[in-house]
Amino acid sequence: MADPNEPIHIDTEDARAGATPHMTRYILAISLVLVIVIFGFIILR
Repeated sequence: MADPNEPIHIDTEDARAGATPHMTRYILAISLVLVIVIFGFIILR
């Protein structure tokens, strides 16, 4: 049996149970730009 005081080392992808694509940063950036443009359009209208 393993020692309960010994730390467990797991890879990041194994700990998250999946891959993390870099799509999120693009979605956040595009959404932020769209919100700024829409608010600017509403205010300057």
